Amino acid sequence: MKKYFITGLVILLPLAVTVAIVIFIVNFLTQPFIGFVSNFLSSLTPLNRDFLFLKPEQVVKYGSQLLILFCLFITTVFLGMIARWFFIKSIISISDKLLHKIPIVNKVYKTTQEIIKTIFVTDKNSFKQVVMVPFPNETSYVIGLISRESPKICSDKTQSNLISVLVPTTPNPTTGFLLMYDKEKIIYLDMTPEQALKYIVSCGVITPEHPGPKIESKEP
Repeated sequence: MKKYFITGLVILLPLAVTVAIVIFIVNFLTQPFIGFVSNFLSSLTPLNRDFLFLKPEQVVKYGSQLLILFCLFITTVFLGMIARWFFIKSIISISDKLLHKIPIVNKVYKTTQEIIKTIFVTDKNSFKQVVMVPFPNETSYVIGLISRESPKICSDKTQSNLISVLVPTTPNPTTGFLLMYDKEKIIYLDMTPEQALKYIVSCGVITPEHPGPKIESKEP
């Protein structure tokens, strides 16, 4: 019984976590528009009725979310297309300069803009190299990902070649520590970022040498 229960957990938990994350993202993207679109769809007679096991209000809600997601996708693609036109590019450039001059807003906007461009536009090898660095003291080590070279002012102050390393926390790798290490103290590993993240999320259970148990299905 215990063996079957654990097998069931291994199958269900990743699916449950994936569904929860998808639902969170969908709700986050559709929440600002759900009221307006729901009111519009409620006035349409074909949608204001039961469908399979869904009640009319559920049909309207899920239909609204699908419509909003579709419109957001089309809008994003359309903006990407027209942003390459000279006239539209000039308008975007002027708007960008205006946002950079508004107090407080310019700080948030500029920082967000630089992060998004670094992640999606540039072809730098950030977070591609897995390393091992001493943390929290010289006698213990953690897995980290190289971000890039540290700011020049930091390297100059310490008179050493500093490298910025992101050390994710376990079991939630979306948080962590940004540390600067002397290049001589960094140990480079022949490990992919995916393998490193699996090791961190599994609290050290899943390693490149032990990728995890395979779920075998036995014929009755």
